[in-house]
Amino acid sequence: MISTGTRNLQHSMEKIIEQLKSILGDSGVLTGEDISIRSAGWGLSDNIAAKAILRPQSTEEVSHVLKMCHTANQTIVTHGGLTGLVRGSFSRENDIILSLERMNRIEEIDEINRTMTIQAGAVLQTVQETAETANLMFPLDLGARGSCTIGGNIATNAGGIRVIRYGMTRDLVSGLEAVLADGTIVSSLNKMIKNNSGYDLKQLFIGSEGTLGIVTRAVLRLQEQPKSQNTAFAAINSFGAVIAFLKLMHRELGGNLNAFEIMWRDFYRLVTTPPAKSQPPFSEEYPFYVLVESLGTDQVKDTEQFENALQQAITQSLLADAIITNSRSERNKLWQMRDDVGQLFRYGPVIIFDVSLAISDMEAYVDDVRRQLNDRWPGNHCFVFGHLGDGNLHIVVAPGIDDVKVRREIEKIVYSPLKAIGGSISAEHGVGIDKKPYLHHSRSEMEIDLMRRIKQALDPKNILNPGKIFD
Repeated sequence: MISTGTRNLQHSMEKIIEQLKSILGDSGVLTGEDISIRSAGWGLSDNIAAKAILRPQSTEEVSHVLKMCHTANQTIVTHGGLTGLVRGSFSRENDIILSLERMNRIEEIDEINRTMTIQAGAVLQTVQETAETANLMFPLDLGARGSCTIGGNIATNAGGIRVIRYGMTRDLVSGLEAVLADGTIVSSLNKMIKNNSGYDLKQLFIGSEGTLGIVTRAVLRLQEQPKSQNTAFAAINSFGAVIAFLKLMHRELGGNLNAFEIMWRDFYRLVTTPPAKSQPPFSEEYPFYVLVESLGTDQVKDTEQFENALQQAITQSLLADAIITNSRSERNKLWQMRDDVGQLFRYGPVIIFDVSLAISDMEAYVDDVRRQLNDRWPGNHCFVFGHLGDGNLHIVVAPGIDDVKVRREIEKIVYSPLKAIGGSISAEHGVGIDKKPYLHHSRSEMEIDLMRRIKQALDPKNILNPGKIFD
């Protein structure tokens, strides 16, 4: 028997859905099977659960939706490209999902001020390609470029492969527009690099994972399109040599260093053996492999500079072997090898981590994590790779056991050492649900308390992405 309270709640929800349809149109509100057939995101086997998926087409529609949900105490979970790895977009049956998939327009390219104004649902790759048509570049780049959205990049302060030169997403946003929990629109689509008039409010929303407001539009900072690109792949015998190689490339390339990606042997072997399609440039005998790239202004001069730097590294015995690409297709093959993260599922369910720590602590930290994993689960597979130049490592563990308790044990092994060495449990994917229990490893009690107070001030009813970052 259905209780009177439950019946009233269902009736109230049906009324809200009808009101939302009057705002967004029938195609703007998905229910029933139109929800359940959708995937919950990359690497997740479950489909989406929610009362409805709302698909607004403007900031004003988002504002109307949030006003209504705020009045009804209805929780909202925001969806972008669903490429996150910490269950930041996880929803329950009683939640309403707000998807920005139809807010995907690129509104303006300002070639003089080198900015692009976009809606938050625009896909990163589309933004990159549009910038290129104006002979400009949007520097943010990551493996999920074909499906992740700018709104999601902003919400998680995404990093990627070019952080070493251009910084995180935070450094690439000049202004933004966001809607608060009560429907208030905060619009500051600033194009200026310098604006020191009071608080920089956009920074509240960048990296907030949708818990303080919903970003609807943004002004992105663009760069001039590089005129040169040089890429090399190197095999290295020691981590000390890896560090020395990074320092040498920083010094010799004069600011042109664009990417410095590292692969431990296990990851290199994984992405260069069948069923992986990439062919191994070198044998598997070396402990470390590095993909290094520079961007510049003169292909001839920059190539000479790049080759001279590599020659110095070889002369100093920093590199065991190295190759330089001579064409776009060769360069793409190297990056395809690095980006072939789908191979990580070869050994069954995996647990994916992205951590940040001082480069000088990396070797000892990885060795300690591997030792603990091998002692506890002798048959486990552990793959390590990442953006060494900015201190970001990805650690992926396939324990051979799909069990929640095992997952928690592995999380403790990976996260616990970070507190003592001043590392972070999250380098670029946010906290979401998965990392929430370990936030205290990276943030002090005072910092977490201040975060809670900011959340309370902007979302007192806790309707925006509830349960993410902290309870």
